[in-house]
Amino acid sequence: MHMSGESLLIILVVGLIAGWLAGQIMHGAGFGIVGDLIIGIVGAFIGSWLLPQLNIHLGSGIIAAILSATVGALLLLLIVGLIRGRAGRRWNWGRRW
Repeated sequence: MHMSGESLLIILVVGLIAGWLAGQIMHGAGFGIVGDLIIGIVGAFIGSWLLPQLNIHLGSGIIAAILSATVGALLLLLIVGLIRGRAGRRWNWGRRW
């Protein structure tokens, strides 16, 4: 399997943006560049698997990829928060308490 440099760059950018957006929504702040990137890339895998299973199709293109990855990253953060017992405190929708 061969991946071009442009493909890798797009994956990294989509992951970074999606992780940052999920962090803003769930946490009120990002998780740093590395944290946002990891959350966004894992979220992209979750979103690209889950949304078609639910018969939700966002289309194609970079905006659809960012939205799909963000949905997956939000779900990932919600599950991690539930496991750690902090989900109720994380849902502050951008406000810092």
